Order: sequence, then C-alpha cells, then structure tokens
Amino acid sequence: MPVITGDDYKKRIDALESEVWFDGAKVTGKISDHPAFKGVVGTQSQLYDMQNESKIKNEMTFDSETTGNDIGVSYLIPRTRADLEKRRIMIQHWARVSGGLMGRSPDYMNTVLASFASSVDLLDGEDNCYPDRLLHFYEYAREKDLSFTHTFVNPQSNRSKLAFLEEDVTNARIINRNEEGLIIKGAKLLATQGGITDEILVFSAPGAQESCHAYGFSLPTDTDGLKFVCRESFANKASDYDYPLSSRFAEMDTIVIFDGVLVPWNRVFFHDNIRAATKMYLKGKFVPFTLHQIVSRQIVKTEFLLGIAQSIVDTINISDYQHVQSKVVEIIKGLETLRALLLMSEHDAKIDGYGVMVPSKQPLYVAVNQFQELYPRFTEIIQLLGASGLMTIPKETDFDTEIGEQLDHILQGVEVKGKDRVALFRLAWDLTMSGFGSRQTLYERFFFGDPVRLSQTIYQNFDETKSKKMVEDFLSLKE
Repeated sequence: MPVITGDDYKKRIDALESEVWFDGAKVTGKISDHPAFKGVVGTQSQLYDMQNESKIKNEMTFDSETTGNDIGVSYLIPRTRADLEKRRIMIQHWARVSGGLMGRSPDYMNTVLASFASSVDLLDGEDNCYPDRLLHFYEYAREKDLSFTHTFVNPQSNRSKLAFLEEDVTNARIINRNEEGLIIKGAKLLATQGGITDEILVFSAPGAQESCHAYGFSLPTDTDGLKFVCRESFANKASDYDYPLSSRFAEMDTIVIFDGVLVPWNRVFFHDNIRAATKMYLKGKFVPFTLHQIVSRQIVKTEFLLGIAQSIVDTINISDYQHVQSKVVEIIKGLETLRALLLMSEHDAKIDGYGVMVPSKQPLYVAVNQFQELYPRFTEIIQLLGASGLMTIPKETDFDTEIGEQLDHILQGVEVKGKDRVALFRLAWDLTMSGFGSRQTLYERFFFGDPVRLSQTIYQNFDETKSKKMVEDFLSLKE
C-alpha cells in the first residue's frame, strides 16, 4: 500500500486498544479522542496527510524498489548525498508543522529502523542473530507506513557501576525462551508517544552485563502483557489561543511494563548476545542516521525560537538596545552553527562497503551536544526579552468580556492590538515557562544521552593528528 493518510493513522491506533494507564485508570474508548492524546494525534495525522500533498509529494516520498508504492522518505536508506539532502528536506517539512517541538514525530523512529536495516551485516555469523528477519520487518514496516515508539532506557533504581550485582532487577529481561519466542519481564523507560503508535521497537543500549538484557525486537503496542504508564499530561485542554503549543504538540512520555510478554520468533532480531547489541548501537548506522534527523529538526526549532525572540523585540520596540541585539545574535549564531555542522556532515559523508551513504558523525555529535547547552540559554533569552510581559497574559475569554476593549488598549504593542500581543506572549510563555515548555527544556538537555558523556565521545573520537603535527613542525622550525 502507499503512504497512509491521517485518517488511516487514527483508525489504526484506535483499533489497537493498547493498554495505556493514565491518571490512575486504563484509557478506554478511542485514544485519539482522549484529552491527553487528542492534540498530538491530530498533529501527527496532519503529518501523514502532508505525504499525500501533490505540491510536495516528490519531496516526501520515494518509489519502493520492490512494490512501486510511494514510501515515506524517512524510511529511505541513503545511497547518495542527494538522498541525504532529500531526507533533510522531508524531515524539516514535518518539523516546521510543530516548530521542531515534536522530538518523536514518525520520521525519528522510521530513521532508527532504517539505520538498523542498513546495519544487518553486523549480525551476520553472530549467535542468536537474525538479519533476514530484521530486513523483512523493515520492508514490511515501510510498505505499511507503520508508526513506532521505542524504549531502551533502564529504570533509574540504581545507577552505580555495581548495579548489575543486584538480585531485584527491574530492567526488562528475557526470563524464558520457548518454541513460540522470548518471554520478557520487567520495565523500560521513556517511550515517548507510547500508546499512540502501531508498534514499539525495543532494543538494548550498550553496557548490558548479562545476556538476558541484550536483545532487539518489535511488537504491536496492543500485545498481551504490554502496559504503558503515563506521566501527568502537559496537553492543556483550553483553546489554541491560550495554549498554542501544548494543546497541539504535547507528546506523552511513558513507562513500559513487560508483564511476561511473549515476543514471537519472527519479531526477534537478536537476543542473548551482548556483543551484537553493542555493535548495532556503536558500529552500526544508528548514531549517524539518527543524529542527522535530530539536528535537522533542531535547526527548525532554533528558527522558531529566533522568530519568537525577534517578534517580541519588534512588538515592544526594544531593538535599539545593545543588550537586546546581543541576545538575539546568540540565537542567530547558534542557528548558523547548527546549519553549518549539518551541511558539513553531508559534505563529508562517505559510502560504506554496502553502498550506503553515511553522514559524518563528528559534526553531528558536536551539533547535538552544542544544542544541549544552547537550548536552555535560548529559552532564557526569550524570558529575558519578554520579562513582565510573560506574566501579563490574560486568557482568550477575558477579551470576550465587558473589559475586553480595555485590555485590548492597555496591552497593545507597536501597531498591534492587545489581544494579538498577548497571543505572541502566550506562545513564548507556553514554550519557555509552562509544564510543556519545561519538559521541552529537559528533553533537549538530555537528548541523545548525558551531555558529559557526549563530550567524552567527541573527545575520544576526534583525530588531533593534524593539529599535533602543526605544533611539532612549529617547534622543530624554531629549534
């Protein structure tokens, strides 16, 4: 079948009836109508509809080499630099719908699956590894245009180096292997969009100490024994005027509980193999492919932040102040740096031994690590520019009362009525100060891992040979 529509997506997830726990009760009825999920499901539906828009369809899809169907570009395994550019363009089309605020829009997980499918050679000859199953599932998923959540983070119960010695293990693990498949028991964390996707992709991050924690598989989200436990919702139920971002783009984060879940063998890609699990993450294409998607989205998010900052400056006419210009320029410098690093990763991309065009990792690592530091500062800049204006933000209903005309006058900006000025400031508030906005900041602080560890990775992988040689040559000439 070709790429799906927004209605197709809604009908599929409603039909699944996955076990989702929210606010002390199981979610019943259509999950697409539930207040905690309605906004993001609606936005996600809009993304799927974009794949069918005639004006941009050639930028959103490619032809399947096996069936001739239109496939979403986020599933594309790049073979040329043009393919990398095509992926970037498609990712940024989707990102602009939410201002880059949906970190787990479908293109992220589609990219993850494509990265695994293009790394199957790492499973060849390994015990308990099934590269053919992984390739078959990738082709099945892209032809059906499936949506995914994923989980690989272990519970935080004990983060010490000796945690693996504990007998009470909360991390999801293999407790049995039988003729039907693997039996999984335990929990994993942070399945963003858990419960509103077709599938959940589960895999092990590097560092597994026991073989029962080393696996990779995918399951329908309504599989028996699979539970998604939600945090408090940041999806505000009021009007889009009052909560312009959180009403539409609030992605739910969930704990995933595996209560004796059966994973059929045809859904198991590898198991009981620590080396294979580590290689798929560290030596496969997971890192370069996903970082390319992440940085493409973060650029759009930075553009959105810049637009809000400059709109505030113009609306209250503070552009003549030097410190204001300096603050806006911080965002501009960050934006241009991210753009340059992304293009550098594509320029320095190389074809591997299997004909896959792999973007250069180092510029992408630097970009995502830099954004972890930049994003909290950018939100702070918006707070500093908005100042008390971020507190004087009456709701839409206030403008519809007998005092509405007074508010429209009192809260006016430069050539902007009060209601329109407040709309801008409520947008800035929702992004930087609401529960939704605070979650966005935390999310970007730790996107792709702990920032200190990412810095270590950059340090360990960077080739300083040329720089050191320059110093050696300089010192020898001096002598």
